[in-house]
Parts: sequence; C-alpha cells; structure tokens
Amino acid sequence: MDGMDHFKGSATQQSHRRDPAHAVRNDSRADMMPAEGLPGVPEFQPARGLWGAHFQTIWGTLFPGRVKISGTMERRLRLNDGDLIVMHDNCPPTWQRGDHTVLLLHGLCGSHQSGYMVRLTSRLISQGIRVFRMDHRGCGAGALLARNPYHAGRTEDVAAAVQMVERLCPGSPISLAGFSLSGNLLLRYLGENPDQLPLSLFRAVAVCPPIDLHRCAIKLNSSTMGQRYDWYFTQQLISQIANGPQWKDDLPLATARRPPKRLYDFDELYTAPASGFDSADDYYTRASAIRVIDQIRVHTTILASQDDPVVCYRPFLDLDLPTNVSLCLTRHGGHLGFIGRGGVDPDRRWMDWRLIDWLLT
Repeated sequence: MDGMDHFKGSATQQSHRRDPAHAVRNDSRADMMPAEGLPGVPEFQPARGLWGAHFQTIWGTLFPGRVKISGTMERRLRLNDGDLIVMHDNCPPTWQRGDHTVLLLHGLCGSHQSGYMVRLTSRLISQGIRVFRMDHRGCGAGALLARNPYHAGRTEDVAAAVQMVERLCPGSPISLAGFSLSGNLLLRYLGENPDQLPLSLFRAVAVCPPIDLHRCAIKLNSSTMGQRYDWYFTQQLISQIANGPQWKDDLPLATARRPPKRLYDFDELYTAPASGFDSADDYYTRASAIRVIDQIRVHTTILASQDDPVVCYRPFLDLDLPTNVSLCLTRHGGHLGFIGRGGVDPDRRWMDWRLIDWLLT
C-alpha cells in the first residue's frame, strides 16, 4: 500500500494487544507453519514499538526507505487489446546474458516507485541481478496509456510481461514477486495453466496475497479501521480513473448518485462491468487464486501475516499445497510491513531479506 498518511493518527490509537497465535498444521505435502518453523527462516519479531498490525502496516508505508536507482530504462509493452503498460528495466553493469532476472509486480494503488519495489530493486541489482518493475495498466508511468483497468485476475498482462523479459534476457532464469493484489494475480498466473508456463520461470514469491477476495472484502467491512482502509483504497482508485482514458460514461459508476466508499461497491460499479464480469461477486469468484494454488508447479513461497488488517489469513489454513509451494505464515507483520528487530538482518526490513533468499535460491 502506498500513501497511507490518512491513517497516521489512527495508528497511534490502536491497542497493542496481540492476536492469539493460531495453530497451523505441518502437512507432509508442504511447509505450512509460522515463519520460525520454515527451515533457515529466522523468526519474525516486530521492532520495539511496532507490535500492532496497524503500526506495522502504516509505518512501513509512511517510511518506505526509498533509495535512488540510476540507469532505469522505461520500456513500453503493447498488450493484445491495444493498451500499453510500462516496464522499468534496471540492468547492473556486471549482468551478462543468461544471468538471473527478477520481475516485480506492485500492489493495489501502487507503482514501480512504491517503497518495497524500489528497495528490493536496489538490493537485487547490488547483487548483479537484472530487475524489471512492472506498472500495471493506468499506474505509475502508464497512468494515461490504458483504456481498461487492471485487476486481480489479469493474468494475460503478467504473461505478456514475462514474454518481454524472455525476449530481452534470452536464456536467463526468471523469478517473480507479487505484492498484495499482485500476489493473488501472480498465484493465478502460476496455477491456472501450469503446463503452458515458460520453462524460464525459476522462483516465485507472493507477499500478503488476498487469495479469497470475498473474505477479504468481508474482513475490511467488519471493523472501523478496516472500513478506513476500504475507503482509502476506493478513493485512490476513483482518483486514478477519473478524467483519464479508463473512465467510461456507459458504466454504472458514471451514473451513481454518490461515489462508492467500499472496494466491493467500486468493483460492482466499475471493475466488474469494465472487465467482462457479471458482478463483483463473479469477479471475486473467478479471480481469487485460492481455486488454483494446488495446481502450481513453479517453486513458490507465500508470505502472509495472521494480523494483516487488509487480507484475511484464514483461507491459508485450508490450502492443500503441492510440495513445491511453501507457506510462511507469521504471527505479526501487518500488511506489507514486517519491520523487524535489529540484529537479524543488515537492516530491519525483514521482508526484503526473505524475498531475496526465496527469489534467488
């Protein structure tokens, strides 16, 4: 999530009470336990003063830890329906043909400039890894280049991005990381047609993915803070499409008596009809990755937190994971937060260092 200043005051009003730890079974078919149970993964311990889920979530956004990245090349990619997206290519001077490449996919209302995207790119290129950051339709550098919206099920866009990376980096192993909504999108891409995926795919990581969109919508609407997150995302999306090529006068949103305050209502009035779904419920059912995760064949790690205020974690407990998919479910961390105590990693960005390990080894 990006630009969460709206919640800064609210976070300090939240209780430090921890959610009770939920037992997670260890299935012989896959690693399915809290982070400290995964081989080689240090236990996530929140930084002092950041125990609460909202503190983790909002602090991680207000203090993104962006660094300057030089030598970025913008590459426009035309999709089959004529829309354009933008890929941001960072190639280290030591990189050679056949070397490792990583493709990063940002979350809802994010872009290639989101803190986690920039931080991870900087860390990877320092290790000689070539990195592509994808701006989804209408986002970042592609704000005015697409007529159709991105959503949790546009796997054809991920496929097109992977094909571009293959053309530019022939013979290179390609790892992918998707954050939040793009985490779900990535899992859908990997699971819906596993036998048709490129052989170049090496590793994948999905961070805080809303794998059951219905249950996430219910979670957001079930608490005061959840409703505030819900309202924030909805307003960001409306602002993103207003006065641009993605606005459509023939959709229900254009004639609504008042702007929607919930993502569900926005998806009912705009995302679903603009993307060929019958309704928000139809969109959530067809786009949720929970239906196809058991079909994934690429080595994949899912990182999620039990105290995520945006994503409902309970669907993860019911997954029937194949042997090549691991679930790293922490007790704390919030949504894309995971700001840990010092002394474990080179800095406190616990999430970043885990992703580097999982993407490259």
